[in-house]
Amino acid sequence: MFKTIMSITLSTIILSAGNVGFEYEGITIKNTDSKGNLREIIVKRDIAKECQKLLINNEMVWTGDYAHSKVPKACKSIFVKTTGKLLPMYLDEDIDTYGELEVLSFIKRMQDDSSKLLIDARKESWFNYRTIPGSINMPFHHFKERNSFEFEFEQHLRDLNVVMNSDEIYNDETLDFDNAKTIAIFCNGPWCSQSVAMINILIELGYPAENIKWYRGGIQTWLAGGLTSTRD
Repeated sequence: MFKTIMSITLSTIILSAGNVGFEYEGITIKNTDSKGNLREIIVKRDIAKECQKLLINNEMVWTGDYAHSKVPKACKSIFVKTTGKLLPMYLDEDIDTYGELEVLSFIKRMQDDSSKLLIDARKESWFNYRTIPGSINMPFHHFKERNSFEFEFEQHLRDLNVVMNSDEIYNDETLDFDNAKTIAIFCNGPWCSQSVAMINILIELGYPAENIKWYRGGIQTWLAGGLTSTRD
């Protein structure tokens, strides 16, 4: 068994031209079927035309059932498979990517450690609709559009235990990250870029990358694993 470990900088994740088109353009491979016949298959993300402009909201994304008809209703869920853009497994060599068990462990440790925060980076309406218990809401757009959300942004910095030495300019010279909290950030799923946008901005501001954990799977894989959400 071979394991490939990739270290990718955050800017590469956002801007890399090498991987951007793969999920839609596809990769042609040769595949042998069960009868020994060799054929070419294009591996890609198949999105039907009627799905390309699908209205996305809370109920559209998180309601329904998905599995064989013989599976009891209580054992299955539908999920939207066509939204967003798939994200890589690693954002930065210093940022740990979390799975569900790591998030559960983080939540457990967080109960007795105020230096840790689980953060839902989605907008407030999504957070209120359904989230991971114990998380707090820091909408990504409060960071991305911080000039328009100055009050909220500065409150988030205080919650992160970041000291502001200036209320006009936000950078690594005016912000003190010495006691910054260790944070685990998530959004809707492995196709949701909101958590990545927030992480990108935090890194630009000077937040220590080693204090950031990224739950790539987000709400989609959390629910797929049958884990508790606030809507249960």
